[in-house]
Amino acid sequence: MSNANPATTGGKLFTLEKANAALPLVRAITADLVKLSREVVERRERVALLRGDRDPDSDDPYSEELSQIEEELEKDRLRLQGFVEELRQLGVEPKNGLEGIVDFPSMMDDRLVYLCWKLGEPEVLFWHEIDAGFAGRQALAALAAADDAADAEGTAPLDA
Repeated sequence: MSNANPATTGGKLFTLEKANAALPLVRAITADLVKLSREVVERRERVALLRGDRDPDSDDPYSEELSQIEEELEKDRLRLQGFVEELRQLGVEPKNGLEGIVDFPSMMDDRLVYLCWKLGEPEVLFWHEIDAGFAGRQALAALAAADDAADAEGTAPLDA
């Protein structure tokens, strides 16, 4: 995946509500991405093991079959790219195809951040600084209290 910014996601910014509203479609595409990514990794590892034990110059009866499997892997690689592109067209940034990590660009306190979601989570529950990555995720629950206080003052930490 990549370390992108809103320029690579069409400049779209999400509020928490908009991110969660987009989640059903993002979840479906991400589930397909994760499933196929894991299958491709597993098949590539098996093919590499099989290819490693074979002499490419020999008249191996399995060479044709391995070549066919590699062609199928290339088609699947293109399908994976399609899933990534679909997510980017929605304005989100896929970060890890094997784990199903997706970032939603957002503004918080006049700076660009990512709302962070991982396949299996019921909704967007975390955020992180642009350069912090998944390891820097922080719970949005702590922001809820700040949002309530900011609403009372007429400002909002997580801009709409």
